[in-house]
This record gives sequence, structure tokens and C-alpha cells, in this order.
Amino acid sequence: MAQMGNVKAPLPFPVIDISPFTNNGTAPHRERCAKEIASACSDHGFFYVVGHGIPASITDHVLGLARCFFLESTDDDKVAIARKNPGDGNGDGARGHQRIGDNVTGGRRDWHEAVDFYAEVPDTSGPPYELLKGPNLWPRHPPELRKTLEEYVELVKAVGQAIVKAMGVALELGDDEDIFVRNTFNSFWVMRMIGYPGLDRDDVDGFSCGEHSDYGCITLLLADSTKGALQVQTKNGDWVDANPLEGAFVVNIGDMMERWTNGLWKSTRHRVVHRGENFRVSVPFFFEPDWDARIVPLEKCVERTGGQRIGEEVVYGEHLVSKVKGNFY
Repeated sequence: MAQMGNVKAPLPFPVIDISPFTNNGTAPHRERCAKEIASACSDHGFFYVVGHGIPASITDHVLGLARCFFLESTDDDKVAIARKNPGDGNGDGARGHQRIGDNVTGGRRDWHEAVDFYAEVPDTSGPPYELLKGPNLWPRHPPELRKTLEEYVELVKAVGQAIVKAMGVALELGDDEDIFVRNTFNSFWVMRMIGYPGLDRDDVDGFSCGEHSDYGCITLLLADSTKGALQVQTKNGDWVDANPLEGAFVVNIGDMMERWTNGLWKSTRHRVVHRGENFRVSVPFFFEPDWDARIVPLEKCVERTGGQRIGEEVVYGEHLVSKVKGNFY
């Protein structure tokens, strides 16, 4: 079980303007942005992204609809889209609504409810579905939620592409500069709507979401204004608050990026401990490799880290399946 330890004041993660890569900026501006990303990934594994081009009117609307679903939907509405195990009706073991305590991190039940969406699988034909091979289960309330989220997915995917493009430049990969772009062109993205009621203040060992690193490439977190909830572990083992910054995504690298860079950039462990009285809402978007992307340490990164590979090749879809199997009892 993770120990609470001493949680320090907010860590000043770098704030990086990604607009040189979203708006085809000049070479000097792109180079400066790439250097900032290289530094942030090496030092923290977390940073804030601004200049992404998604207006606040859209991100606020997304958060508002998520809040509306959690707080205003009937029990029947939630049961109608409940996550089900493969072979149980329309279930594929991953997509749909999870009640408080359904999601498991590090062997402990998390104190949040959520709805999980994944990139659609083109060959979905009908139940029974294999793990991760079913359709998304969309809430009936609020009625505009599906259309809004589908439009939002396209916008945030473009931001993800810009960030991984910048990462390839940051690593000075030469002919391999676009390797992350090529392997996320058909990203098997994941998006979660998460609702966090406040933890019992007397439960000192409670976690809204337990300590973990993310599975894939990069995560773009959209969250409400709640402070003191998301906590990030520093290299020396302390926990710091990664409070939201207005107009910014909180971005962190995942396990596949660590493997690609042979540990040059490490995925950083984080958790959520929400003890406030408000109902916290977040919508993380996981910009992942393609389902069949083959992730192998890059030779230039192997050279820079001493010449020893930290892992062998892995197919992302197989990696994701193995992780999802451990998310629920």
C-alpha cells in the first residue's frame, strides 16, 4: 500500500506553449518548444500545455456535461451503460460505467465512479464481444454528451499528435523523428469521465485513485478547478500537488514512452486524493499508440542510456489487454 508521506506545496511544472507545433510555427520557435519538452520529460515526466487551440468554451462544456451525467443521471441511466464482462450481453470488459469501487488500482478499490470510452474497433460485428472489442456505451443523459465528446476527441487527438511530433524533435532522432507520429496515426485512444466524491477525512489511507503510472504514450488531463487532489511523485519520493492551471492540459508521459526512450524519459507515478467537500470532475484523454504498434527502444536512446535495453519489443494492443484485465475484480 502506498504511504501518504509529506505532500509539499504545488510543484511548478513547466508550462509549455505547444502552438509552434499546432500552428506550423517557425523553426526557432519549434526548436525552443522541443527543448522545453525534453527538459520537462527528463526532469519531471509532467508538464502543462497551453497554446493547444481548444477554446475554454469547449473544455468547460465537456466538464459541465460530465458533471451533469454523474450528478443528475438516474440509477437506471447508469445501469443501462454499466461495464460488463466479455460475453455478458453487450459487454467487452472495459467500456461503460463503473460504480464507486469498481475500478481497482494496486489491488485496492478506487473511490470514484467513471465512464470509459475507447477508440472504436472497425470490425465490431455484434455480441458476444472479446475484451476491448465492443462498441462504446454512451450515456442517454445529458442528450448532447455523445456529440460533444466525439467532437472533443477529434480536437484533442490533434493536440496529442502535435505533442508527440514535438517529442520526436526533442529527442533529436534524425530519420526517426516522426516515429511517434507514425505509430499514433490510428491511436487506440482512451477517454474517461471521472467523478470524485470527497474521501472521508478520517480515512487517512483512502485513495480516490491509487498510485500508478499510465499505460501508453501521453495523457492529456482536463480537470475542474479543484486543488490538492492530483498528486505526483518526484524523483526523490515526495508527493506534490499538480493543481489545475486555467486553460492548460496537465500532460504526463506513459509506460510506452518510457520504453521507446529506453528509460531516458520515465513515466511518473501519480495518484488522486480528493478530500474536499465538492464533487471533483476530470476527463483524462490517453493518446495511445496504434493497436498494432510495435514498441521497441530507439537505438539513439539506447546509446544515450548506456547501451543496455530496458525491455524487449511489445505490441501495444497486447500490453493494453494485459493491463485492463487487472483493472477490475
